[in-house]
Formats: sequence, C-alpha cells, structure tokens
Amino acid sequence: MKKEFAVEETSIKGLYEIDYTTVEDDRGDLMEFYRQSDFERSGLPTLGSRPQINVPKTKYGAIRGIHAEHMHKMVSVALGSVFAAIVDLRYESETFGEWQGFTLERGRGLFVSSGLGNSFQTISKEPSLYVYQFSQEWKPGMTGLACNPFDETLGIDWPIKGEDVTVSEKDRSNPSLASLRLLAEMSVQTLDKGEDQ
Repeated sequence: MKKEFAVEETSIKGLYEIDYTTVEDDRGDLMEFYRQSDFERSGLPTLGSRPQINVPKTKYGAIRGIHAEHMHKMVSVALGSVFAAIVDLRYESETFGEWQGFTLERGRGLFVSSGLGNSFQTISKEPSLYVYQFSQEWKPGMTGLACNPFDETLGIDWPIKGEDVTVSEKDRSNPSLASLRLLAEMSVQTLDKGEDQ
C-alpha cells in the first residue's frame, strides 16, 4: 500500500502539515523523508543544501523547546509519537504569539518556517526519535529566539503533566512571550529613532 506525498497549509503563515510518501508491505514500511521534486512541485520553501539533520531520542513526557532559530526546519518522527507545539515568534506577523498543536507519528511531519518556534513532547511510552532537517548548520550564538514552554500567556496544553514531565533547565529558563514582545518593541523603537536622526 502506498500513501502519496501531500502538503496542507495551516492558519499560521509558513507552517505546513506534510504527509510523507510511505510504502507499506509485509516487512513494515518505507518513509521518504525528503524528495526534492516533491518539495518543488508543492511550492514549499527550499531547505537549500540541507547541511544538518538531528535525531534526538526523547523519553515519555519530556519536552524540548520552544526554539525559533532563523532558519527553516522540516520535522518528522522516525519512531514513537509526539505532541508538537509550533509558536509564531515573528513579531511582525499577524499571528505573533499564536500556536498550533499537532500529533505527529511516522509518516506525518511539519515544515516550520524561519522565526516559528518549534517544540514537542513525547507522548508514546517508548522514546521518540524526532527528526529535524535544517536549512543551515546550527552554530552556538546564532540568531534566533526561545520561549518558555510553560508560559501562561501561550497556555500550551501539554498532554503529559506532573512527575512524568522532564524539561532542561535551559528551556525552563527561556523568556516569556511578554518579554519577547517587549524586546521586539524596544528594537523597533531604537530603529525608528535611528531613522529620525
């Protein structure tokens, strides 16, 4: 049985749901994670030379994110299942501060445009293998934003709660959405003052 590649836009500009081409037989299945011609035909932005792919193994209940580096990402799941929460952290966007949640399993993924914050929680009992494909190599100190996954203004309803939740201290210390908004407003004001002089 074969499932064909398909792309669907979401309510956040630059965020797309992807059904990957998957071919099943008696042995299991084969998922085509990336085929250039499918992407070109669908009109998705390019990932360029795709210089880096990461596959973190994440235990049940653990949360990674929210991270919004200034590069496109394509994400999917090779094993297990996750609840992905994608947050618009582009200050100039009409949907700034909005988020959408998706349950991702093998064969389902997302195209996450630059400036959208990516985060996920493993919801399968077995660890998940979450696949990130980047449009450029990640480097320490590269331009981007991070937001606290438990920010009350965002109100992300993580499926797993309580003692099963694990989050890195770094992600738990990420700034709030209100702090990011204030930083963006201060940057815009500074730019405006510079243009007036």
